[in-house]
Amino acid sequence: MLIVAALGGNALLRRGEPLTAENQRANVKRAAAPLAGLITAGHSLVITHGNGPQVGLLALETAGVDGADLPLDVLGAETEGMIGYMIEQELAGILQGSRFGTLLTLVKVNADDPAFRKPTKFIGPVYTEETARTLAAKRGWQVAPDGDKWRRVVASPAPQAIMEAEVISLLVKQGVTVICTGGGGIPVVERNDGSLQGIEAVIDKDAASALLAEQLDADMLLLLTDVDAVYADFGTPNARPLARLDPTGVREDQFPAGSMRPKVMAAARFSKKIGRRAAIGRLEDASAIVAGEKGTVFTTAAVRAPD
Repeated sequence: MLIVAALGGNALLRRGEPLTAENQRANVKRAAAPLAGLITAGHSLVITHGNGPQVGLLALETAGVDGADLPLDVLGAETEGMIGYMIEQELAGILQGSRFGTLLTLVKVNADDPAFRKPTKFIGPVYTEETARTLAAKRGWQVAPDGDKWRRVVASPAPQAIMEAEVISLLVKQGVTVICTGGGGIPVVERNDGSLQGIEAVIDKDAASALLAEQLDADMLLLLTDVDAVYADFGTPNARPLARLDPTGVREDQFPAGSMRPKVMAAARFSKKIGRRAAIGRLEDASAIVAGEKGTVFTTAAVRAPD
């Protein structure tokens, strides 16, 4: 099968860990083994990944240097190269002789997307409320609570088109495992003359991965995270994993507004539109999820989510 596998931010940096090269390499090394298992099993793989902590830290660093206040689209390109390099290096160490390629990926968004008026995408490290508000006042940021901590929030417009989808498809057909659309891709808008211009935003990685899977006509969308499945009544004594979900019956208000909701909605959109499987589950269980033994699988033959 052709599988688009999206790595959650935990694959690169666990919550609360310092953003060091050593920590990122250690996490990428752990992520590489289950991904390599899918390739060894004969699947074609296109790998996407998050970049929230990395792009936020780069923005924080450049903001303190005169003349180096780089826009988010440029910082997104930097993180795509950095993280793609690490993933590619670790996979190549396991599967010597295989071919890998990291591709900077432009993703077109609508300049009039209402997301630009209401930033919601978390980036960068976590802070106490006091520190976050101080930084917001000093740097002109918008901040919001993320669990028991606070983080910077930026606009997250909906992806409209993966501009390199045709190139990615050509590489896959040549047996290349492609790492692309990192951090949701580099956000661009179309000018009046048809050319593309970068814009200040961070696109949701799961939404962009679902769109990429659709444009590639992939056989499966695999959203890999640090939880074993999607849960009904999450955070309550009645919490229970959902093995199967019918994408036609999924609603946003059925799931927590945190990182799980965008994953659920992305999986449901792909499965409903393409009529193929999408799944959410733990990174370490990737092969078992593809086999239908673990995780939450979205298929029209499944039961509807409980209200």
